[in-house]
Amino acid sequence: MGLGFDLNAVETPYYIVDETLLIKNLEILKKVIDQTGCHILLAQKAFSMYSLYPLIGNYLNGTTASGLNEAKLGYEEMGGETHIFSPAYSEKEFDEILNICDHIIFNSFSQWQLFRKKALASGKQFGIRINPECSTQDHAIYDPCSFGSRLGVTLESFRPDLLDGISGFHFHTLCEQNADALVKTLEIVEQKFGKFFSRMKWINFGGGHHITRNDYDVNALVACIRRFQEQYGLEVYLEPGEAVALNTGYLVSTVVDVIENGIKIAILDTSAACHMPDVLEMPYRPNIVDAGLPDEKQFIYRLGGPTCLAGDIIGDYSFDQPLRRGDKLVFCDMAHYSMVKNNTFNGMNLPSIAIADKDHRVKLVKSFGYEDFKERL
Repeated sequence: MGLGFDLNAVETPYYIVDETLLIKNLEILKKVIDQTGCHILLAQKAFSMYSLYPLIGNYLNGTTASGLNEAKLGYEEMGGETHIFSPAYSEKEFDEILNICDHIIFNSFSQWQLFRKKALASGKQFGIRINPECSTQDHAIYDPCSFGSRLGVTLESFRPDLLDGISGFHFHTLCEQNADALVKTLEIVEQKFGKFFSRMKWINFGGGHHITRNDYDVNALVACIRRFQEQYGLEVYLEPGEAVALNTGYLVSTVVDVIENGIKIAILDTSAACHMPDVLEMPYRPNIVDAGLPDEKQFIYRLGGPTCLAGDIIGDYSFDQPLRRGDKLVFCDMAHYSMVKNNTFNGMNLPSIAIADKDHRVKLVKSFGYEDFKERL
């Protein structure tokens, strides 16, 4: 598989985002905006590579944040609309949040009561996150509708008497899902909370929509948006994160050693624990360019990272040729939930960050070293 850029342009490990692939995703999202008039925001929790924010801002309406620092980043680097949701806001940060955010979404009516007077004086817009208690996925760690969830107000805890000043509802229940899961969720949302829609100006469908995936039913999404606009007179917002950067980036790694302990093991300069933590958290097995499943190709290896963690294992892969020290391995779909979640456990260097532009020229955006490890401690 030809990637079109020079793998040796940056010292490994490094993340690289292909600008051409990113634009392809953004054009799909912009088409949804143009067809429906909805607002689509970048969920920064998935992708915060702000060197690309000017480009993304040409297509999307703005950003959404999970806390003050993300909100500041979106406000400063992209502009447009700045939205925020947090399970709970601290009083010491709320004034600054009020100053820079357009929509502020509360997780509970108790938080709304705490900040209501100050909020209403600001003239901004405020929403309540609802929990429709409708699970459509199997990833428990990412399921906001699981039993005992701390995210969103259930119908049992809903307070219609406190809706004055609230202009919208927000829900986020999906994770890497197609439009059928949204259709099912909207049915439950309408059953439980539809009687309050007449008091609202907007509704936010949250994130988890895999809109830029090849098999995603964009027409069904468009139909859902239009129905809510026409039936309820609501503005519709979407907050995709992963869909913005899906299949646009890579993590390039080097084989440092090959050992054997019942199986052949390749030690890389890339760590699952530090550089792609979702491999362990989800868990999942990332694809590697020109590699296969175990037993698919002749030479089979377990790939592991350089940390002391025994479980720092990326997975088992097969190759057409034996792996040797110095070989480059390219992990696919590494733009989202990688840079934002990586860490320096064991003093590991964070991977450098690079961009491959439309002419396949590689530009180093940032590199990291000892001071980045030291200063955060």
